[in-house]
Amino acid sequence: MATRKKINSPLEMKGVCRAERIAPDKLTRLFEDGRVVIPSNPRHKNLRPRAIGEGLTVKVNANIGTSKDRIDLPEELEKVRVALRYGADAVMDLSTGGDLHEIRKKVIGLCDAPVGTVPIYEAICRTSKSGGPMSMTSDDLFKTIEKHAKDGVDFMTVHCGITKETVSTLRSHKRLTGVVSRGGAILVAWMHENDRDNPLYEEYDYLLEMAREHGFALSLGDGLRPGSTADATDGPQLHELIVLGKLVERARAAGVQAMVEGPGHVPLNQIEANVVAEKTICKGAPFYVLGPIVCDVAAGYDHIAGAIGGALAAYHGADFLCYVTPSEHLSLPTVDDVREGVIASKIAAHSADLARGRGGDKDRKMSCARKAFDWDTMFELSFNPEKARTYRDRRKSKSPDVCSMCGDLCAMRMVDKLLDE
Repeated sequence: MATRKKINSPLEMKGVCRAERIAPDKLTRLFEDGRVVIPSNPRHKNLRPRAIGEGLTVKVNANIGTSKDRIDLPEELEKVRVALRYGADAVMDLSTGGDLHEIRKKVIGLCDAPVGTVPIYEAICRTSKSGGPMSMTSDDLFKTIEKHAKDGVDFMTVHCGITKETVSTLRSHKRLTGVVSRGGAILVAWMHENDRDNPLYEEYDYLLEMAREHGFALSLGDGLRPGSTADATDGPQLHELIVLGKLVERARAAGVQAMVEGPGHVPLNQIEANVVAEKTICKGAPFYVLGPIVCDVAAGYDHIAGAIGGALAAYHGADFLCYVTPSEHLSLPTVDDVREGVIASKIAAHSADLARGRGGDKDRKMSCARKAFDWDTMFELSFNPEKARTYRDRRKSKSPDVCSMCGDLCAMRMVDKLLDE
């Protein structure tokens, strides 16, 4: 097997081990086995690497990026700041409007967490300006991937599992919502228009060479993920997953880091099976889940539906949660949407960590602070201290020792003296 890429320095590995409370030899073994990825492009100079995978704390990604309808670089950079402030472990720039190169460079320069992109977005946007989106060539796509790598992108979503064979399953399995992945839809349409197979699949070895040379990780995208609970765990989704499992093995053999993206809209009773299937088929590769969103009727509250699914998926072994914002399915998120989405997913990740036996110290400290009516410590330990303080201040109790919900009927105060006696 080829030698796996090392992160930038022993000090960085030491920092990862300290943050995860894991022995260096154990982390190294998991990394070399491909069960942990540490996205770390040497060109991303201000990066503090994070490890994602088996036996580690659950990580959270925040998506930002312009659209052709709204191009506001200062707003997108503020989204990055807010995402990092509230605990995002990675940021993906999904921009499709404006100067994409400039936006990407600014995001990478600002972000000390791993940065991901979906290069096919830029490739298709550029060719749309000339001969139309379907005139994109495989050379256009790979040149864009190389450009992202040279800019310092740490991981890239590449929909390599979409093939002529997987697309054919869409015809035999009638879906309610078809293809909802933007990258997946681009490739399906491109393959049909050009009567060719997916270049990311056909030229996968070339992609691996580029990843190894430039030091970025692959995030193997789920282009046929379900966009409704009715389509969850169907033939197209599972067929693509089987292809991705084989591509994970080829990446490991080439010494390239790879994680696998997952669904999508999935009802609660199917989440465990989805995680087990990915971990089995992809030989323990880190699982990056998009939500999962557990119902289809939470418009305006999809961050809650996603957090419910994310907590359950992470408890059963998912490693990386892509946040969902309140504006999912409705509009480009605002800065406030980004904050709410990050916090919802951080709560999901922490809940799973707690159930898996990690991270309980903070919860214990919060309980002690509540018992002591230590409001400042409670605020400090909260996911959003400002919001917690606002709720406390807007309806203060007459007594500083209790909240205005119970007042002098505070349960702890009534019973504590009896217990102490």
